Formats: sequence, C-alpha cells, structure tokens
Amino acid sequence: MKLLYQMNKQLIHRRIVLILIDIMMVCVASIAPLWFRFAIENEMIPKIYLNAAWNTMVINIIVTLVVFYIFRLYHSLWAFAGTAEAQNIVAACSLCAVLNFATFQLMRLPIPRSYYFIYAMVLTVITTAVRFSYRILRGIKHKQKNKKNEIKVMVIGAGEAANTVIKEIVNSNYSTMTIKCIIDDNAMKWGRFIQGIKIVGGRNKIVEYAAFYGVDEIIIAIPSASRATMKELVEICQETNCKLRTLPGIYQLVNGEVNVSKLRDVDVEDLLGRDPIKVDLDSIMNYVMDKVVLVTGGGGSIGSELCRQIASHNPKQLIIVDIYENNAYDIQQELKYKHPYLDLVVLIASVRNTNRIHRIMEEYQPDIVYHAAAHKHVPLMEDSPNEAIKNNVFGTWKTAQAAVQNGVKKFVLISTDKAVNPTNIMGASKRICEMIIQTYNRHYDTEFVAVRFGNVLGSNGSVIPLFKRQILEGGPVTVTHPDIIRYFMTIPEAVSLVLQAGVYAKGGEIFVLDMGEPVRILDLAKNLIRLSGYKVDEDIKIEFTGLRPGEKLYEELLMNEEGLTDTENKLIHIGKPIVFDEIKFFVQLNELKKEVEKECSDVRPLIKEIVPTYVPRKKSM
Repeated sequence: MKLLYQMNKQLIHRRIVLILIDIMMVCVASIAPLWFRFAIENEMIPKIYLNAAWNTMVINIIVTLVVFYIFRLYHSLWAFAGTAEAQNIVAACSLCAVLNFATFQLMRLPIPRSYYFIYAMVLTVITTAVRFSYRILRGIKHKQKNKKNEIKVMVIGAGEAANTVIKEIVNSNYSTMTIKCIIDDNAMKWGRFIQGIKIVGGRNKIVEYAAFYGVDEIIIAIPSASRATMKELVEICQETNCKLRTLPGIYQLVNGEVNVSKLRDVDVEDLLGRDPIKVDLDSIMNYVMDKVVLVTGGGGSIGSELCRQIASHNPKQLIIVDIYENNAYDIQQELKYKHPYLDLVVLIASVRNTNRIHRIMEEYQPDIVYHAAAHKHVPLMEDSPNEAIKNNVFGTWKTAQAAVQNGVKKFVLISTDKAVNPTNIMGASKRICEMIIQTYNRHYDTEFVAVRFGNVLGSNGSVIPLFKRQILEGGPVTVTHPDIIRYFMTIPEAVSLVLQAGVYAKGGEIFVLDMGEPVRILDLAKNLIRLSGYKVDEDIKIEFTGLRPGEKLYEELLMNEEGLTDTENKLIHIGKPIVFDEIKFFVQLNELKKEVEKECSDVRPLIKEIVPTYVPRKKSM
C-alpha cells in the first residue's frame, strides 16, 4: 500500500509539473505569433493586438488544459512515446487553435489573420518538444549508463531484415549494443548509410573493420542467404574471434517478422555448407494422412521429431510409445499445444515386453509403425552388451512380431551407419535388426524396411551438446582423435527423409540417406569454440582422449556387398539386400536370446557368428 501511495504521489507531481509547463507554454504561444509578425521586422507590436492576446489568455489556458486532458496528454508514458502520442499532440494543438479562433471571434477582438496559423505551429512545436524531451533525456541517460557495458556490433547485410534489426537497436534506450558499421557485398550500397550507420564495404572488409572498430559481436542479418553463403560468411567471421549471431532462415520467420528477439547464435549447422534438405511434402502428406501411426521411442531425439512431423501431416491417430515417462510427457505436452485437435495417445511401455507391445498393437491397430526405440550410446553399450541386445535386437523382434500379428501395413526401422562393418555392440545390434526385418518382409504381408543414416546434430548423446557444455565450463573440449570424421545432418532433415523413404518403400529395402560431405570432429570443436567468441588453445583448449571402445575413425553407409539404387529423391538410395541363411540366422538368434537372458559374461563371439562383418574394437591405451 505504501509503495502504491508513493507511486500515485509521484504521478500526481509529474502531472502538476506538466500542467504548469503547459500554462507557461500557452502564454508563450499567445504572444509569439505577434512577435513573429511584427518584431522580427523591427516593428512595434500594436497595443490593440497585444491587449487582445492578453484578454484571451486565461480562456486559452483553460481550453488548452481541458483539450490536452481529453486527448490524454497527461496520461501517456512519455518515456515510450511514439507515433500515436505525436498524432494526439498535433490533433490537440490543432483543436486548440480552432477554439482560439472561436474565442477571438466571439469576443470580437482584433488580431492578424496569420496569428491563428502561427499559434497552432508554436503550440504544437513547444508541446512536442516538452513531451518528447523526457524520452530523449531518458534515452541519453540510459545510453550513458550502458556505455560501461557497451557491445560493439558489426551488421552483415543491408536489406530489409538488416534495416529492421538496425533500427530496433539504434532506437532502443536499453540495448547495450552499438552498431559501428555495416557490411554488404552490393558495391552500389558502399558509402551509404542505414539509420546513420555507414556501409563500409563487402565481405573482404569484415576482418579489417572488425579490428578497426574493436567489434565484439557480428550479426548476420541475411535470412535469405543459402547455407553455402552462410558457411563462407561464418568462416570469414571466425577470423575475428567475435561472437556471431544470425537471423533464422526466411522459411523460419513467420509472416516475415524480423526483430532483435529473432536473433540466435550462429550454430554448427550453419557450417554444413549445403542448403536444407527438401522433400516432397505432398507425398508424405498423402502417405500419413488419415492413417493410424505408432512411433516407438517417441520421446527420443529422432522419435520426437518423427512425432512432430507426422502430427503436422494430419494422421487419423498418433500413438507414442516410450519407456521414459519424462520424454513421453514432454512431447505429449508439446503436441497438445501445437496440435489441439490431434488424436494423440501416449503410452508408457517397453518394446521388450512381448504382451504389452502386442496388446497396444491389438487395441489401436496401427497402419504404420516407426520403430525408433533403441539403446544408441556406443560407449555405454560396450559396457552393457546384454542390455543392448535385449533392447535393440529382441525389442525389434517382438515389435515386428506384434506388427505382423495385428496387420500393420508398413514397418519402418530406424537404423544407423554404425550397422555397416560394425566395430561396436550398438552397431552390430542394429545390423541384426536389419536382418530381422528383411527376413520378416520375405514371409509376411507387412512391408518391412530400414532407414540407415549417420549422426544428427544436437541429438541426445551427440558431440555438439557435449562440446557446448565443455565450452560453457571453460574447457577443455575433448576430442577422441584428431582424424576422426562423421557424417552429419540436422534432426528435422533426417526425419523428413525417413518419412519420404517410407513413401518409396515396397518392402525389404534398406534405405541409405545421403549425408553429404563428412566433417572432421576436430574442425567441429574448433568452430564451436570460435563461434562462442573464444580463441582455440588460448581461451579454450582441446584435448585428445583416444578412441573409445567400439569407436571408428570413420563411419560407412554401405557394406562391400551392397550396391546402390537411386530413388526419385537424389538424397535417398536403396542398398541391395545381402543374402544370408535364414534358418541358421534364427537358430543363432534363439541361442543369443538364451545367453543374454542368463547374463552371459561375453556375448561378442555369438554376435560375431551372426554378423560376420562385426570386428570388436579394443579400448585404446
């Protein structure tokens, strides 16, 4: 109550001050037109006009205060005054001039005809100056205060998006950012100004002017830029050791809305050097629409993105199955918010539970199953191989069996490039999964397919979150080997291609996604350090820890026996199935089942018999 009283008291004081200023303002505005008319030309102001102005002054004061009150000139927060407040001032002062004219006419007082126009102009100018001076003075005060924490900024781009961002920063009283210069490759714009900021040159000037102005942060404000262009710009900017931020791509900006809040840190995906992968959305829509779709592992990195994209394609019903309740809850709440009319079912279940997974299929009768449930962390699975086999191999087997028994039309297994010539338990388990679904496809009506791809940026357990956390903690950033390389794709890209592959599937295929050019993990670590505004090995050190158990220097997407067949999408290929003895395979599979159930001390020899290309890798010293 005391605080409220103080605030009201402060507000009343401000209004009283404004009223007193307005009274003096009307006095000045009443005499100023006569001064402009006569005194400027060294003529004496006729007494008859001067007396007329004085005789109407009290009435003008009362009328002005009432009009200003009606137009809310005593209610606005002038620290944030803008166009609307300026319009109110002009309208109020114009009305005051009209009423002033009426007063002189009613009182039959003589006055020059120019008086009314000059009165309106003077009153408007003084009122605007008084009101907006508070904002200006407050702005100067804040900017002086912010000088201590000043962030010197370079903006790359001189288009509409850049102009919007620059304008917002320049006009903000609270931003600590000061824009020093603008970069744009259009030579026609060099030497010109945006919001008072000079365009100093093209991208070849980035390093020079960043050093000249002592730039702390670079903003890339070109939402239409291709990935290739972004990669080039980012690589140049990295030489400056400035923090990098950018706007999302134009396709990510809703209704073209651009502002400072849309800025994000430049991420490693900006360094992939290729444009985002595009898929045939219409074909996916027709494939998923009005279908009952079940996703196992629907709370994981890949599974949750599958659910997001499926939900946006109008399925009849979406069933999410996951053993981890927190993951399931998060995706449930997200989809409920984004798709309130979606028929969504979220179930906690393990694919290892035969009866549970069978009952789910029996009750909901899915048309399509995406099997994303799996243990995927390579080092952890090396230490717990039996669990990897139980979950990945037999979880897949049980889910596939339930799909067959309940008339599922299509079953899509999410596989990995680690299934090719595997050196670890996780990869070998996924290769066995591929063999299971290929065998089932030959004997049942359900169309079984697998989709094989490499690493996805930002997924659970990937190196990117690890590197970011290590950088945040001040380092060191740990890399297993200086020459290790990996294929990378964003999660939405990988999932959209999985959905597209499902459209092409006829049964029995192993779809292989084109992952683009491989990326050196060391380069990835260096780029992330630089993107965070630090110097490699000065601010943040890189340490090499040696290859982990089961880890390869490089991943493969195809085995030697497999050839590639193209699809309509140049980024999706079909690997030729490898022939193997099915009877022998299932005998071995049952033997493997017995061994893992009795917690065999070393299951690797059995896996080696099933997957001849599996070569276990010992831990590096």
